[in-house]
Amino acid sequence: MEEETGKFNENAVTYAAIDIGSNAVRLLIKQLESDEEPLFSKVLLLRVPLRLGFDVFASGRISEIKEKNMVRLMKAYKNLMKIYNVSAYRACATSAMRDAANGPDIIRAIEKKTGIRIEIIDGQEEAKMIYNNHIEYMKGRKGNFMYVDVGGGSTEINLLADGELVCSRSYNIGTVRILNGAVSESEWNRLRKDMGDLALSYPGISIIGSGGNINKLVKLVRGRDSRYSRMSVASLQEIYDRLKDLTVEERMEEYALKPDRADVIVPAARIFLTIAGLTGAALIYVPVIGLADGIIDGLYKDSHRERITGIS
Repeated sequence: MEEETGKFNENAVTYAAIDIGSNAVRLLIKQLESDEEPLFSKVLLLRVPLRLGFDVFASGRISEIKEKNMVRLMKAYKNLMKIYNVSAYRACATSAMRDAANGPDIIRAIEKKTGIRIEIIDGQEEAKMIYNNHIEYMKGRKGNFMYVDVGGGSTEINLLADGELVCSRSYNIGTVRILNGAVSESEWNRLRKDMGDLALSYPGISIIGSGGNINKLVKLVRGRDSRYSRMSVASLQEIYDRLKDLTVEERMEEYALKPDRADVIVPAARIFLTIAGLTGAALIYVPVIGLADGIIDGLYKDSHRERITGIS
């Protein structure tokens, strides 16, 4: 489990997002500092590597033990949201739960046992939430930028030309799927064709990457933390070439990687390099934001809509 905490103001309006991914399940809690921009500050970030995708992409189902652990985790997350006085939350499940034959049954069981209501979102909605969260970085920015979010089960892309959204697409190509040999050649071909077509229509593409793996990769390349780092595709290729020739244990030892990061980081780099090669991108920008941040932005914007769930 990874944990990050910040200063908490018990009088501030507080939102939470639960991101149930194919590799890890995250709880992000933010409080509203100012309505003007709006401006949020991070209060709590927890990441627990349940690794649901390793079950789903191998057998098509989530195992009984992982179902039990999901229930335990949702109970813990609900109690944390109460402690931090969360006024609204949203829990979203992505690729692994989309593909799990018993996913709907597990979601119903979790709501009955914990009160947490989980939504399974499709790839297009996932891509748009990520894009909407990044848009603040693009005000007035000219040029062609492709947002690429690589997860355990899928990769979401959004292409912007001079600040305008051109397309949002989702591919069943993810790190855990690759490790399980569960990515079809037809899906790779679809990605290749789409990226080639977009590169012809929108030359000079730069990539903006999101997801835990690209954040870790840019730190390995740059050797430091940054609010908005960037790296060359050539630098990513260099670190990929070093990592792929090491065992998982060697990656853990040489690069201080956790076990659940050391295996997926190589296929993640491969996906980014593939997209960069197909689009001709030379740079990858890496803001420290992701799907959970997009969920909270949506909660704030839709705070008066019925779909938001209050904590009881």
